[in-house]
Amino acid sequence: MTQPVDRPTAPATPSPHSPRPPRLLHVDNLRTALTALVVIHHSVIAYSNVPRWYYTEPPADPSGTLLDLVLVLNQAFFMGAFFLISALFVPGSYDRKGTGRFLKERLLRLGVPLLLWLLVLRPLATAGRYTAARDSALQQGTELPYWQFYLRSFTPGPMWFVEVLLVFSALYVLWRHLAVKDRHASEPAPAAGRAPGAVAIVGFTVGLALVTYLWRIVVPMGVSILGLPTPAYLPQYVALFTVGLIAARRGRLEGLSGTAGRVGFAVAAVAAVALLLVLISTGEAILGGGTLPSLMAAACESALAVGVILGLLVLFRERFGHQGRRRRFLSAHAYTVYVVHPVVLVALGHALRDVQAPAVAKGALLAALALPLCWATAYLVRALPGARKVL
Repeated sequence: MTQPVDRPTAPATPSPHSPRPPRLLHVDNLRTALTALVVIHHSVIAYSNVPRWYYTEPPADPSGTLLDLVLVLNQAFFMGAFFLISALFVPGSYDRKGTGRFLKERLLRLGVPLLLWLLVLRPLATAGRYTAARDSALQQGTELPYWQFYLRSFTPGPMWFVEVLLVFSALYVLWRHLAVKDRHASEPAPAAGRAPGAVAIVGFTVGLALVTYLWRIVVPMGVSILGLPTPAYLPQYVALFTVGLIAARRGRLEGLSGTAGRVGFAVAAVAAVALLLVLISTGEAILGGGTLPSLMAAACESALAVGVILGLLVLFRERFGHQGRRRRFLSAHAYTVYVVHPVVLVALGHALRDVQAPAVAKGALLAALALPLCWATAYLVRALPGARKVL
């Protein structure tokens, strides 16, 4: 990773003489894996005891509880990892393009897909729910126009991530402009590529756990605010996005050792077991409100998130730092998969409706079918004229 200056010293303007930094292939591959994990997560949720998806089948057997546990563990880290990875590319992009072009391209790459989801894909994903709601209204002697259903049930769905990322990008631009005013403040530049030490990582994890615990006194888990399905994790998203910005500026993540990755995975495994034990023994007390189980859950989730992300960054750097034809294809279409996957999953869910199987088996079947179909759909979408400029 290239090492730009630590602090902006002039108003950001496009720098045509600055070479584009080399592409981080291991980060591209990690982003692809996380996108596949998003598809798996939403495949699992369809058959779990968490009825927060566009197509659901309440489980009729105990295996639905296993799916619930998968969701809890996955939710603890995977969207935070997305925010960190997204932030890695923000400073360099801003340096090369300047404020105007950076914001224009952010609006194009984030705003247009968001509108596509809201105006086209969301109506497709919610068609079955609207039909059921309309028929129920007719039985009660009333009508339910689609526009009323749309507004009453409005959420950005999985595209909440794009919404928040757009806000974070705008706040970063604001910070860069404010930082220019403070350009004469001295601050020692860290050694290039120097990885954070154990004390820094532990301190960050503890701080994140405490902030998350305090935040959930006001915003407990399970509450939706402004369409965000998981606002209880907002401290994690902000913290990891900030870590990504710092890492992009100072190159610290590239210096992580293999030992750091292995220890990260080990800590994450212990934290995962502890989190499940807290969940099983205390139930809804972990959701927030200042309870001791909520503090324990926040600590376990923070350790799990930091450990898994450290492990994944090292693993993909050491084992998946190259791209052949197949990985390039998967990487190029990953963002489009994220945008279109709800429609694919809902269609497959309806197609598998009459299949009789345990919840865990249907979740696995849906994921196995959805993954290749999502990438195939993304390929067709990106083949449309002008689509690659946005997706």
